[in-house]
Amino acid sequence: MSARDDMHRPARVDQAILRWRADWVKRHGYRPAVIAYTGYGSPRWVRVLARVLYSRRGVVFRGDPTGVRGWRSFTRVPVADAEVDVELNGVHHTVRADHGGVVDVVVEQEMAPGRHTITMSAGGSPPVTADIFVLGDEERFGIISDIDDTVMVTALPRPLLAAWHTFVVNEHARAATPGMPVLYERLSDAHDAPPVFYLSTGAWNVAPTLTRFLSSNLYPPGALLLTDWGPTKDRWFRSGKDHKRANLHRWADEFPQVKWLLFGDDGQHDEMLYREFADAHPDQVVAVCIRQLTPGEAVLAGSSLRESPKPEGSQVPWLSAHDGAGLARQLEGIGLLPPERSPQNTV
Repeated sequence: MSARDDMHRPARVDQAILRWRADWVKRHGYRPAVIAYTGYGSPRWVRVLARVLYSRRGVVFRGDPTGVRGWRSFTRVPVADAEVDVELNGVHHTVRADHGGVVDVVVEQEMAPGRHTITMSAGGSPPVTADIFVLGDEERFGIISDIDDTVMVTALPRPLLAAWHTFVVNEHARAATPGMPVLYERLSDAHDAPPVFYLSTGAWNVAPTLTRFLSSNLYPPGALLLTDWGPTKDRWFRSGKDHKRANLHRWADEFPQVKWLLFGDDGQHDEMLYREFADAHPDQVVAVCIRQLTPGEAVLAGSSLRESPKPEGSQVPWLSAHDGAGLARQLEGIGLLPPERSPQNTV
């Protein structure tokens, strides 16, 4: 049985449509172009993240320009199985995208800890660049953060509003969760700019929009881990829970020396996933911070309004509040943040 025969019908239909669309855009002069995403690595390897899409001939594709509506990112045609040239500090590697045009590949290379620039191109496309954050073996503290309803107010479980935010609204119409940008900035200052991973169940299609949102709201830079769009070989849609669970455990294996501060919310599955992760890796979790939905958000999102108590028997501090200021006070209480200085009165 071939790999294609092993796929269920929606996946086969999806791939057939993508092949037809790819043939159409190629006949009309479109060529491969790369969107490079922020990656990360260790002194011995780097995880390369990108997406290869068809773009008009002669147009440098650098992601959606500011103000483009989200639905346009879902109409672009991916370049299936594209070969991508990757250049890191003068060393070239050839990697391959998957059938959805997504590049998620580990390349082995000696790298010094810190920030680097990666350059990528595909099929003769103009080169594009992105940041790579290399965690040194001495790194001991890092942040893993959900996005929807944690750093950005979206009330994602509401199907109609979720679709509106995903396909129509641009990043300027989205609101940062009160107090969270300030909290993340304080954590970054207190822990000497630790690595930050933003983990979301959103599709790679909206990565440029999310990246601009995080930057414009002054969240610390970091790697963004999203999912592919469309059916898999055995189901209609990818499992957001499996995506988050797999990356959490992956980071525990990749960076066993790092203790993670986890941020999520009580509107989806973050509490369950973080509880599982903390139980499996108690020595690698410094604390769990759960942003509680407000009463209005909880009702509209179909979430129960309740406290988020520390799981019974957990060795990990479990903090919860409705905003960043409330979480900051609790992080101060357990020594993960220095007390905020009050402005001194001047005569």
